[in-house]
Amino acid sequence: MPLLPASQARAALTHTLTLYPILNDRNRNRKLKITNVVKGQILQRSGELNTKVFTVQSGLLRSYTIDHKGKEHIYMFAPENWIITDNCEGDIPCDLFIDALEDSTCRVTEKDFEKLTSDRKLLIKRINVLQKRVIMLMSSSAIERYEHFIEIYPEITQRVPQRMIASYLGITPEALSRIRKEISNEKV
Repeated sequence: MPLLPASQARAALTHTLTLYPILNDRNRNRKLKITNVVKGQILQRSGELNTKVFTVQSGLLRSYTIDHKGKEHIYMFAPENWIITDNCEGDIPCDLFIDALEDSTCRVTEKDFEKLTSDRKLLIKRINVLQKRVIMLMSSSAIERYEHFIEIYPEITQRVPQRMIASYLGITPEALSRIRKEISNEKV
């Protein structure tokens, strides 16, 4: 598997650092709105300005990009109690699409980087998760990446199509089927 270029790895790290912001108590309820979204609804399109922060209360969202050939590449899933957003500031076009994979309820807040504070432990945990993901994409086998996916998102495999899991892992759906068969044969 080819190594991820340093510029892409840095961009991925920068993106993840903004995925899990914690609002301080003083600003927690400002600009907060609860929104119900239906399966398939697009909450953010690549290129938009003034994007939001979505905290999933129920349901499932995902963020992804579409390459020049029209192929989707899933960046992350956001099940219940996860936060999903793009890393750009309000005047910079965002890179990611965000849509609902299930009917969902989300808390929606404005991105206000001046008022966001970081919980050191949460930030370190998220940096570790991203670092592991980038290292795994560069150096782990597809089986190892799938096993790590199951560890991070244990309930997702029953909630999304295999093609989306394959996209997240950077493999084809056929390769994912072979991996799942191989793992099930090992358990027998």
